[in-house]
Amino acid sequence: MDFLDTAIKVAASGLNAETTRLRVVSENIANAQSTAKIPGGDPFQRKLVTFGSELDRASNAAKVSVNSVRTDNTAFPTKHDPAHPAADENGFVKMPNVNVLIEMADMREANRSYQANLQVLKQARDLISMTIDLMRTR
Repeated sequence: MDFLDTAIKVAASGLNAETTRLRVVSENIANAQSTAKIPGGDPFQRKLVTFGSELDRASNAAKVSVNSVRTDNTAFPTKHDPAHPAADENGFVKMPNVNVLIEMADMREANRSYQANLQVLKQARDLISMTIDLMRTR
């Protein structure tokens, strides 16, 4: 049953990492149109999640972890809107560097990874339950 414990730990680490990823993607989508409050100021800056691998010495298994949540340093697109409160002296407004299509694709991928890790937990639970049932019949 030690291998099931390891599978559960690895899947749980994946669930935690994908939860963070989904939270960050949701924040990006929610702020896709958030401009600065002052003229010429910077708008919302897209956030990125980077994953890493860490060794669980007790089970000798590699678990996934969130290395960092950092900002995306790509350039802000601009839009000409002289009436906007955040417009600079030339009438351009910096828009967030968030592409909603990319965020939706990232969200879909994170959701699928989350579901895969959840399925591992369900299978491990079923195997443990079946093992207990076998032990009872003896």
